Amino acid sequence: MASWDVRRLPRAEGRRFLVTGGNAGIGYFVAEQLAGTGATVVLGSRDAAKAEAARAAIGARVPGARVRHIRLDLADPSSIKAAADALGRERLDAVVCNAGVLLDQPRRRVTEDLAELMFATNHLGHFALIHWLAPLLTATPASRVVTTGSFTAKSESLDLDDLQSARDYRPKRAYARSKLAQMLFGFELDRRLRAAGSTTLSVVTHPGGALDSLTPARPPVHLPTTGERLRGLPAGLLLQGKEAAAWPAVRAVLDPSVRGGQLWGPRVLGIRGLPALEPVRGHLADAELAARVWAASSALTGLDPSSHLG
Repeated sequence: MASWDVRRLPRAEGRRFLVTGGNAGIGYFVAEQLAGTGATVVLGSRDAAKAEAARAAIGARVPGARVRHIRLDLADPSSIKAAADALGRERLDAVVCNAGVLLDQPRRRVTEDLAELMFATNHLGHFALIHWLAPLLTATPASRVVTTGSFTAKSESLDLDDLQSARDYRPKRAYARSKLAQMLFGFELDRRLRAAGSTTLSVVTHPGGALDSLTPARPPVHLPTTGERLRGLPAGLLLQGKEAAAWPAVRAVLDPSVRGGQLWGPRVLGIRGLPALEPVRGHLADAELAARVWAASSALTGLDPSSHLG
């Protein structure tokens, strides 16, 4: 792979990128770094006030940044369709499917449609979003769908008869399963794009291990206290902040050497460091499983992105 400098990104004037969950956490830093290239960055967020705070924080770091907000609630199918419509018919060079929810309560929560909340938000919401955005993406030459998975998903497995953890709900496991489903979708999407002869690429990334205490301040979005920073210092030997955790997704959006169907993550043990290409192994390499997850997702949402790929 060609050398890549996370501090000197290629220019991207005239291009437009959508970052789901771009108002906070890793998504904020993905948006900030992409805005620094001169591109227009759209923050997909359900909270307008938080999106405005993120826009202001990016503007303070990137003079002249082109950042706007569209309302997007990935747990609400009507919001997803409205967000896709709000983007209009302008070009869309990349979507970073980053937004996600991690619950730690023992009680299983569901959406208004009775879907388990983490599975609905992290996976089904992005599945539906790509369905509605596929015509715009495939009309933009060499566009990209970048799916942000999780290191925890690598060691998880899926029960196709209980994708939404209705029988045996454990929050951390349900989260990991939702991210595994999302990553499998990203790989299957690229297979279907290739079969359709599309120039759009689907790339999967994961951020490794990221802590707020190791993350640089971005007022008013993120303001760690001195005590939090000091307590986080020992973890810095193994983990990283969210600015660095954004690097794999940013490279997947911008690097011309990136190919569809690849997996990118941190270089050091997959948990910290510069972005690097990783082998696709285990469940992530199971094309049959991915196709079955796609079919199940289509049945649950009533949508099928395949219908818009050709």
